[in-house]
Amino acid sequence: MPDSPLRVVVIGYGPVGARLVDELLPAASDGLVEVTVVGAEQDPAYNRVLIAELAVGRAEREMLDLTDPDEARAAGVTVLTGVTAVSIERTRRRVVLSDGSALAYDRVVLATGARANIPTLAGITRLRRDHRRPSEEAHRLDDAGAPLPRGVTVLRDLADATTVARAVERGQRILVLGAGVLGMEIALAAAEAGAQVGVVYHGEVPMARQLDRGAGLLLARGARAAAVSMISHSPAESVLFRTDADGVERFDALVCADGKQIFADLLVLSCGVGARSELARLCGLDVAAGILVDESLTSWTDERIHAIGDCAQIAPPPRPGDSQAPPVGAPAGLIGPGWRQADWLARTLVAVAEGHSNPEPLGADPRPVVMLKASGIDVVAVGDVSRDVFDDLNADVHGPSIGHAAGCPVDPPLRVSSWMDAEHGRYVKMITRAGVLEGMVCVGMPRTAAELTLLFERRSELPTDRSVLLRHDGPDIDSSAAGDAFAPDSTVCWCNAVTVAGIVAAAEAGHTTVVCVGKATRAGTGCGGCRERIGQVLEHHSARIASI
Repeated sequence: MPDSPLRVVVIGYGPVGARLVDELLPAASDGLVEVTVVGAEQDPAYNRVLIAELAVGRAEREMLDLTDPDEARAAGVTVLTGVTAVSIERTRRRVVLSDGSALAYDRVVLATGARANIPTLAGITRLRRDHRRPSEEAHRLDDAGAPLPRGVTVLRDLADATTVARAVERGQRILVLGAGVLGMEIALAAAEAGAQVGVVYHGEVPMARQLDRGAGLLLARGARAAAVSMISHSPAESVLFRTDADGVERFDALVCADGKQIFADLLVLSCGVGARSELARLCGLDVAAGILVDESLTSWTDERIHAIGDCAQIAPPPRPGDSQAPPVGAPAGLIGPGWRQADWLARTLVAVAEGHSNPEPLGADPRPVVMLKASGIDVVAVGDVSRDVFDDLNADVHGPSIGHAAGCPVDPPLRVSSWMDAEHGRYVKMITRAGVLEGMVCVGMPRTAAELTLLFERRSELPTDRSVLLRHDGPDIDSSAAGDAFAPDSTVCWCNAVTVAGIVAAAEAGHTTVVCVGKATRAGTGCGGCRERIGQVLEHHSARIASI
């Protein structure tokens, strides 16, 4: 047992920072580690992924809570909220806070997350924050002296949710700039709640990072049917303002490159996020798209500093003679990988506190399954689906690529199978290698999507006749021919890696509702896309018990 506890300072009390603290509680209670967590917001950690659902009334505020700070304090953790870290003095090994105090450390964990990207628009100030000292006013950590104009918001915190909720309740005109997953979810949810909604995006299709052209066009058509105006091929250039009664300018219209003016009461910017890395950069750490850490989540620059979550970019450090170009890649940008990093780093820090290293490797994150949470529109995608069905024909004609000598092993080619029923809004594309799914997208075919997700997870070979899979959404579905969606090892919650067996174990322990299962296993507390599936597992388990 070490003579003194390992002093760990966690900067950031969001979902990932809170997960790390929760995993360290037993070690903190035992005196192995001394944990201090610094959070800029007054509220304890909450799930930002569900902010859109809160804004449109689909979720209660309590549903977003992820941690209990009183439990952490009872274990000996020092929880500081409403304060920011303004510098890290690496030589003196201390973190300086906005209130003038300083925290000594043995290890620092940066879990500062990400902030919403502000696009380049005439009329909205866009600052480069890389080398700016973090604001000493916690509530101004993101605006950095350039607050958004009245009538313009992002959707990253509780205050943003309140702004959007007010517009939804009044049935106002809401314009969403950006058609990614979050932009589409808030647009569809706000329209369902009674707001007048439009989505502006510069490309041909929404969710272009996850969907191909066919899936994207069907999603856009489905959104229009749900009363959302989809305005494609419209790069935004500037904003126009009107003056409120108190003399303050308010957003009035968005001006696009082709000259059209789109009027609305509220502009919601949904243009991606960027890592909060200015604190790391100011103290001399290597930073690219995020804070650069190796596979042990340790800074390239300082072995006493770690980074996890949306601010961390995992990449191997350069070796002598390597290219000096910035490393490729970016932070994961998803809550699931951030939580896995927090769990792993907690075990590592406990091992260090005990005087030995963590022998367990972090491992690569599985490719995430993207599910659009929207009533009446089923969209599921995973992997790269950009390959076109006609690419197969070209590959067959040209044979092996140049550079593969005779007798050398050649990877099996990618194959594409696709089917569309445009009239009814159904589409599926499967990208396979040697019969195993490498990527897929499904629109309007929820049971087929569920079967393909199961096959993707298990790396199982697809039927030779791919059309068999289409029957899962047909009227004559034979459930016995489908994969066992209730098999114990089937993943239910991808964010927390909770299987059917985990849900069943929780149910047998008395946790018989989706909310209770979430508290017991954390399933459904991430993106929320698996809640319906959790309910199905509980119903299946209950029916099985009743039949015995």
